[in-house]
Amino acid sequence: MALHPQAAAILEMMAALGGPVIHESTPEEFRAYYNSRSVPGPEVMHEIRDLSAGGVPARLYRPTDRTDAGLLVYYHGGGWVIGGLDSHDGICRSLAKRSGHAVLSVDYRMAPEHPFPAAAEDALCSLRWAYENASELGVNPDRIAVGGDSAGGNLAAVVAQQRPVPLVFQLLIYPATDMTQSFGSHIENEAGPVLTKQAMEWFIGHYMPATADKKDSLASPLFSPDSLFVGAPPALVITAEHDPLRDEGEAYGRKLIENGVPASIIRYYGMFHSFFSMHQLMDDANTAHDVSAAMLAKAFNA
Repeated sequence: MALHPQAAAILEMMAALGGPVIHESTPEEFRAYYNSRSVPGPEVMHEIRDLSAGGVPARLYRPTDRTDAGLLVYYHGGGWVIGGLDSHDGICRSLAKRSGHAVLSVDYRMAPEHPFPAAAEDALCSLRWAYENASELGVNPDRIAVGGDSAGGNLAAVVAQQRPVPLVFQLLIYPATDMTQSFGSHIENEAGPVLTKQAMEWFIGHYMPATADKKDSLASPLFSPDSLFVGAPPALVITAEHDPLRDEGEAYGRKLIENGVPASIIRYYGMFHSFFSMHQLMDDANTAHDVSAAMLAKAFNA
């Protein structure tokens, strides 16, 4: 299917603005460019607070003053190399406002300065801290979910398998689940748009040391034994048609279902990688936020 007209228009606008090519840049160069594009979301919160989640920088979003809310622990995308609290402020505000529940955005350590498994370790550490300090966050420790996009979806899947604390839901937005890049969508969408095969190789090359096992459960949750899938929390897996990560995300969703986990897999046709962050510009992205927030709220209120 061709790109959705709204997606094509966004890509034309991005091309006109220009910018560095990911795989031709240093991490420092592309971080500076990526961070310069960060714009806060418009949603007004009851509270936004920066804090330390067990030594990991994080930002809490509370849409109301309720003290029994659910909590989505969110891991930002950016290939384990770029991104942070500011780049994903819009996503976190939106999910908090639409669901009526709190969001804790986690600023895990990034590669290449801190290669695998540093990001996974921080994801697990911050989740444990959130559970143990739920009262400080104004949330119910029995209502905790994890989520993330792209590299953050990878980390959310990893912690949902490890389950250091009880979880009620996992929101996986075009998650990277296979570091070997073995699925056909890496070839079908090798030229992107937005995320290319070369860019993904650049990200993985910075994140994964040469000696690391790319099929390690903390890196490629798709290759984890069935025992780590059984009993995992219910999931929503969102993918985009024009995305190298499409097939591995959907394969992960199917493996959850095969192991008895209630999971919904939604592919957005005509969309590209990172479309979820453009919910103020594209109807399908806005719908994806509505669906995600509704399923989060349902899981928290079950």
